[in-house]
Amino acid sequence: MTDDDLWRMHHEIESMPYGPGQIAALEQLLRRADAGDDRHLAFAARVTGTTAYVYGGEPAKSFVTFSWCLAEYDKDPQPYHQRYTHQLLWFFKYMVNAMVKFPELPLDRTYAVLDDMERRYRDSGHSLQAVHKHRYLVAAHLGDDEAAEEWYRKWMTTPRDALSDCAGCDPTTQVAHLVRHGRHEEAVALAEPVLAGRLTCSEQPQGILTALLTPYRETGRGDAARDAHREAYRRVRGNLADLWDIADHVEFCTATGNEARALELVERHLDWLDRAPTPAAAMHFAAAASAALRQVPAELTVHRRASGERPAGDVPAVALADELAGTATALAERFDARNGTTHQSGLIARKLAAGPVGEHLPLSASLRRPAVPASRTGSNTPVASAPPVTVPADAGADELLALAEEFWRTNRRDGLVAALRAYDERFGDADVPATTRAWRLELRAGELSQDDDSVPMAIDVNREALAAWREVPDPLRAQVVAGRLGVLLSMVEESADEGLALARESADYLTEHGGPRDRAAGWDRLALAHVHREQWAEALDALDRAAAEADADPWLAGRVALHRTHVLEQLERAEEFRDAAVRSRRLAGELGDAEMLTGACMAYARATDDPADAVAACEEALSVAPAGAHLPLRVTRGRALMAADRAAEAVEDLAEAVTLCVEQGLEGDALLRWELAEAYRVAGRLAEAAEVAEEAVLGLDRAGAQAEADRCRHMLSGIYAGLGETDLALTVLDTLAENLDGPDNLPHRAQVLEESGGLLYDADRDALAAQRFAAAATAWRLAGYQVDELRARRRELLALHWSGDLPAAVAAIERVDEAAAALPVGADEPPVVTYEQAMAADAVARVLIGEDRLTAALDRVDGVPERLRSIEAFGEAAQVEVLTGELLLRDGRPEQAEGLLRPVLGGLPTGSRPATQAAWLLARALDEQGREADAAKVRAEHGIEED
Repeated sequence: MTDDDLWRMHHEIESMPYGPGQIAALEQLLRRADAGDDRHLAFAARVTGTTAYVYGGEPAKSFVTFSWCLAEYDKDPQPYHQRYTHQLLWFFKYMVNAMVKFPELPLDRTYAVLDDMERRYRDSGHSLQAVHKHRYLVAAHLGDDEAAEEWYRKWMTTPRDALSDCAGCDPTTQVAHLVRHGRHEEAVALAEPVLAGRLTCSEQPQGILTALLTPYRETGRGDAARDAHREAYRRVRGNLADLWDIADHVEFCTATGNEARALELVERHLDWLDRAPTPAAAMHFAAAASAALRQVPAELTVHRRASGERPAGDVPAVALADELAGTATALAERFDARNGTTHQSGLIARKLAAGPVGEHLPLSASLRRPAVPASRTGSNTPVASAPPVTVPADAGADELLALAEEFWRTNRRDGLVAALRAYDERFGDADVPATTRAWRLELRAGELSQDDDSVPMAIDVNREALAAWREVPDPLRAQVVAGRLGVLLSMVEESADEGLALARESADYLTEHGGPRDRAAGWDRLALAHVHREQWAEALDALDRAAAEADADPWLAGRVALHRTHVLEQLERAEEFRDAAVRSRRLAGELGDAEMLTGACMAYARATDDPADAVAACEEALSVAPAGAHLPLRVTRGRALMAADRAAEAVEDLAEAVTLCVEQGLEGDALLRWELAEAYRVAGRLAEAAEVAEEAVLGLDRAGAQAEADRCRHMLSGIYAGLGETDLALTVLDTLAENLDGPDNLPHRAQVLEESGGLLYDADRDALAAQRFAAAATAWRLAGYQVDELRARRRELLALHWSGDLPAAVAAIERVDEAAAALPVGADEPPVVTYEQAMAADAVARVLIGEDRLTAALDRVDGVPERLRSIEAFGEAAQVEVLTGELLLRDGRPEQAEGLLRPVLGGLPTGSRPATQAAWLLARALDEQGREADAAKVRAEHGIEED
């Protein structure tokens, strides 16, 4: 590479985001610079490297680059060194900050750097304000309160100058000092004017917001604390260098009773400990994480990613808490050994013992209530009321069993249980007739079958009841029980064939020997057996036969209608599904049964094409639904609200659904968070969307749902872009591109690479954008998408053009031409081909202008406006005509330029950028023809000043 290439590379590295990518590029540049003879470049690259290492999470490396620069600066002064004097003096602050965070560095070396810093600041005529601040920081680290107070006073009373920390960073340290002494109201008062101002430092406002977490909480400013946490954490969550701040956020979540969120933060950043920026940051994160893990149920596990020889795996929270406590304690002891104090050990001991303080403060954008283990929780939603159960005190044995059966038939489980309990209390030990005994066994089996966890026991009791009815004998009742037994057996894989045979035999027998209700119930049971085996067509046939005779019992008719709705949905017979759902909802409403109506309304919500109808159905169900149905209802209504373009309302339902899912210990909360993040995004609440999408990605990764995690990542990248967080969006897209490395994923990989290039291009990081567009074009070509390849090549060309690398842009013309030549040209070409061919010609012409090849550029755009107008791309056609006018003007043909530009200008919206550009060119063309008055008139009409 030439020297110009290396300097261009240096410029690009300076514009890269802090992190591993910038550091890798920088170290490549350093090797090349050292191999050459450009001392200026070697010096400049190390100055850049010092900042890159500090903010990229590898501050230990900054010691080397800073020392090299300082020695070079002192040893052999060069003119270019003076450009960097201010930066070198500023870097002394970086060095002191970092040195105290490595216990292996003796304090004497830190004091020596402070002394050198003071000498150089004095010699250069600068204030010692920043020196006093850093002497204070060292004293505070040691726990030397007397010295810290003295240096703090000097820092506060010494005038600021150009080497002082920014207007956000100095108050951040002051807030931390006040918090350390319990002066929380003063800390808030100090910060308020700072936050009201404009903070442009790369460490702000997240630094001061993090420092305010404790004073906001201690002074009862819950909303301010929540907002500070969300805003600051959103800004630091992607930066390894901010691991210490992330520890503060974990500690804040623990203190405010947000154990679930603290756990999520620990799991998300746990692998950062393997590459912690400093031992001090590792110590504080380990302590905060250990305290957080001690607040969650002991049976929970935490996923830890692989590192070195340690494989990825799920670690019990208790074991991990102990491990991290050991890490933090050992590091504190190393610092104390270096410092000759016990201050750090005492500080870490207090952090390890931290727990919730005061009232719970909800923080998560995805959880509505503090999550607790499912075994200790029920829904907060009241169950629909039902008439109280009455069991006659003087009822006989058969009367009680008849009452129980009636409760069972009408779906009153509480009544079934109450009647059977009364029977057991009064007649459990009595010598009853065989018929009564068989009846009690049958109802006992029915009671057990209501609970999915009791199916094996229900099967055993049903077998006893079947044998008892056969012994009576009562063939009809025996076949009823056999049908129920068949349904239960069909739920168990190894006995499904036996179950289906029993259900079929029962239905056939009852059809021949039973009454209408018996026949309908028999076919309904056979249908359920087929449903459990996912034999949907056979199930529908059975249900159609059941429906023909079910009207004899409204309750049975309602159940058959609901079952039929479910089967038609599975068969994807949309119109019949909709009609069945309407009937099921009507029958359930007439019966007034909460459970049946809930199921019918949910089915209708899924069946209808009208989102508003779906929302109304869910609301009807929610007014009566039992507690266990609220999770699916919230999900269904949330989706319906999204379909109805009511995302703000959908947020509430989906957040509640996530909460219920977590409380009940169910799987699937990550998928629900993904939906919730989308709702936040559509509602315009991008900060919450980012927070929840991050949680979703973490959960989906942990569940091994790679495809879903990547789709959620894609959404997250768009959210970051919407928030203006380009670097985070690029990081996510880079991860996504790496994940999509298989041949089957080439189109998706190409799309992601092109989106990444678009973000870089919009951020004026054109050289990097060109690289992404080139990679996207290659992926499009390999995937066989020729039009997309041409688009990516065109964008690569423009990015190279705007980066100022004209030779590279000219070389890229050949690649654009090759991609264009691969596409069909002619009367039958698709509009998209016409468009891309035309826009490629426009892009090539712009590069040729840079080489002053005006004739070649004109040849490229010849006929292009007409082709664009043929596909109604009128705006683009005008853009090319304006470019053509510019080319004619440059080529010394002002009359032709005027003849082209006048009609173009007449068709453009006044005040638009193309109109302004066309008017400016037209005025120039008139000037060159000596028609100054006409030119002045054009300028006046379009508000253009003369050059």
